[in-house]
Amino acid sequence: MKAAIALAAMVAVAHADPDRLYVRAGVVHVTWLSQSHELALSGVSGPASLAISDGPIAGSGTAIAPVTTPAVIVGYVLPVAGDRVAIETVLGAPLHVRFRATGRLADTSIAPMALGLPTGIPALGANLGEADAAPPIVTAVYRLVDLGPAHAYAGGGLAALITYNAHATNPVLTEVAQPTFHIDPAPGLVVQAGVELRLWSRVAARLDLKYVALMKAHAAVDGIRVRTPALPLFDTVDVGTATLDMWINPLAVQIGIGVEL
Repeated sequence: MKAAIALAAMVAVAHADPDRLYVRAGVVHVTWLSQSHELALSGVSGPASLAISDGPIAGSGTAIAPVTTPAVIVGYVLPVAGDRVAIETVLGAPLHVRFRATGRLADTSIAPMALGLPTGIPALGANLGEADAAPPIVTAVYRLVDLGPAHAYAGGGLAALITYNAHATNPVLTEVAQPTFHIDPAPGLVVQAGVELRLWSRVAARLDLKYVALMKAHAAVDGIRVRTPALPLFDTVDVGTATLDMWINPLAVQIGIGVEL
């Protein structure tokens, strides 16, 4: 939403002075410098309480797989500071985010034994879930120095990660029923730097780096029910709810080429 508002404002202003509007189309690669807390269970009851209990699963964690996608930087040069300040946003297709289990969560059963008997519940493996994400970003950048046809710039701004269509994809968690997967919006602060090279006339190439700090996501998987093939009295058990907090902190490297409009 912030990106859409910023773009609308840029287009409106560009009608008055189109020479100040610019675009840079290319691809962006996003690496998630994530750190997660241990996955925690709550609402464990009934037969499941014979094998597990409420609280964190020691040694568990999650990570997010890198993403590469087409993206366009749209900017507007403000008529201040000798035309060295611009406002930018990034437009592109939604990011398809894949969550991965790490540590004990991936390679060890969450409930291997119950009353001294094996449950038959396997390890989850790496695959946890997927979601689509709209990451609105708005930054202000300042052209630091001109070196012939090239110039370096730096800036900062605001970002958010807004997810939708989140769903569990792990075969152990979805074998009996599809649990509900929800991820809260995650705001963050952006630090930006890069370099542009003037190729000719109005055409320029760009290498852009953005790091989003202080972006913390809270995820919850509700209604988890798993099969217990080794227990003679119970075919399935209700595990309850799993919650996870993680610092996402994406690092985005974007290359592109474009024109001043």
